Amino acid sequence: MTFARLLLILLFCGFAVADEPARPAPKPKQDPSLIPIPDTPGLPRVLIIGDSVSMGYTLPTRYLLKGRANVHRVQTNASSSGFGLSQLSKWLGNAKWDVIHFNFGLHDAKQLPEGLRHADLDAYEKNLRELVKQLKATGAKLIWATTTPVPNGGILAPDRRFDSVDKYNAVALKVMNENGVAIDDLNAAITPHLDTMQRKNDVHYTKEGYDLLAKQVAASIETQLPK
Repeated sequence: MTFARLLLILLFCGFAVADEPARPAPKPKQDPSLIPIPDTPGLPRVLIIGDSVSMGYTLPTRYLLKGRANVHRVQTNASSSGFGLSQLSKWLGNAKWDVIHFNFGLHDAKQLPEGLRHADLDAYEKNLRELVKQLKATGAKLIWATTTPVPNGGILAPDRRFDSVDKYNAVALKVMNENGVAIDDLNAAITPHLDTMQRKNDVHYTKEGYDLLAKQVAASIETQLPK
């Protein structure tokens, strides 16, 4: 094969590759808990607000309340109390809610460098009071979920540290009790099962752990549904 012919072949291959349209990158798979659902007419409407732990118990809670309530959730990780305040009006929309089950805490307790939305206890209390004020204005029955435990004394990695969840729960319980908000003590429910149901060195849970939390959440919601 002559050099000229080889050059032509290489040039042709180069043009062919260049002309091939670029393939779009695959879209990340959406968490099933974040997919919106249609309402079943005639059933009360429930909204779950919370972080990734609440995402884990959303689907089993919905299953347990099937035929009793339309169980929706915010279509994102609700993160910290400060982020919640910035998004709450969008999350509530113009629809009527009968029950709102909500929690903020883990992201508030995160410390730097990861804790970009960290709130100290004073800021956390201030944010919660404003959140409760806005949520009460909806006329919905409110349920506060206590923040679930963080293992290893709050140290999960060099760049992933948490302040005491107990301190944040104490502040939240003070605010909720003063405002007559029902309490769903998820922290107490899951604590006896941490060795078997919490993922190692993680704030998240196994399927069995989320099923246990869902039973607690569903039972709490059921007590607040219209009779």
